[in-house]
Amino acid sequence: MQDTQPVRSGEELDSRALEDYLKRHLSSFPSGELHVRQFGAGHSNLTYELKKGDFEAVLRRPPLGPVAPKAHDMKREYTILKALHDRFPLAPRPLMYSDESVLGAPFFLMERKRGIVLDTEWPEGVEGSHQLGQSISKEMVDRLVELHNLEYQGTELETIGKPEGFMERQVHGWIKRYDKALTDDVKSGERIKKWFIDHTPSSSEASVIHYDYKLNNAMFNKNNYSRMVGLFDWEMTTVGDPMADLGVALGYWIQKDDPESLRHGLGKPPLTVQEGFFSRDEFIERYAKKSGRDVTNMKVYLAFAYFKLAGIVQQIYYRYKMGQTNDPRFAHMNHFVNHLIDLAEETARV
Repeated sequence: MQDTQPVRSGEELDSRALEDYLKRHLSSFPSGELHVRQFGAGHSNLTYELKKGDFEAVLRRPPLGPVAPKAHDMKREYTILKALHDRFPLAPRPLMYSDESVLGAPFFLMERKRGIVLDTEWPEGVEGSHQLGQSISKEMVDRLVELHNLEYQGTELETIGKPEGFMERQVHGWIKRYDKALTDDVKSGERIKKWFIDHTPSSSEASVIHYDYKLNNAMFNKNNYSRMVGLFDWEMTTVGDPMADLGVALGYWIQKDDPESLRHGLGKPPLTVQEGFFSRDEFIERYAKKSGRDVTNMKVYLAFAYFKLAGIVQQIYYRYKMGQTNDPRFAHMNHFVNHLIDLAEETARV
């Protein structure tokens, strides 16, 4: 099963300019034809596989068209990976960064990890089972705990975030982003926004948080599907409240008895709806046991995760509605935004 596909129409790279740049900056860059393919998953940044002779790498760049302020910051993600890789090897090793002068948008290169990304279907030849679902679930929880236990004080990672007042900034920041991308076919969310302002938890602890932690951002060993070998999409990473990170992970952790609107909001439901995978309660229970952290306030964090996801999806939908992208996957995302607002309110019981 290939994890790449031919480059989507309109999202091609200027291969000649890219190749010239790599020749100038990589002394070991081989001769021959540069092959470019695209990773098909994801709805935000564009990610490509580069291959030439024995050279291979992954290129990440922002989506086409105007982007939200402070979003899709390639230099920041590159800097995070530089600081993180040696301490948390699941994060890919970054290779180089370039501003927009080469491809018209900033980008960076990172190592090409090899393994299996599990998303909505099992790879060909793999049969799901209760035991396998349990093992993958445990690995997802345990690696999140490992990241949250990382000692970042006194390292470069200390500079990537401001833990004081983290949740207050998050609440006000995502309300602002949601309002800025508001269209006339989505809910304003006024009730849940006011509720968050009145119920923002005070963060008592800080850690390095991934903040986009989900099954299809992880890569597993091809011969042992319960061992993670890579973790991707570090764009939102910061130093902040680990409970917020757990909340985001739970927001993406769809279970089989969730409403259809959540299970199918981004297409086919993830494998987490299948036999053996943890429920959200089981995910929380193992996290609490492994980390020793207090998880009694998770309702607030999960409700906020749904609202934050609504903001992310709405930013994508806004670009589609404004004609800044023509990706047909985005055409009906406004319905998912409305479902997420409802779900945030239901979770918070406002």
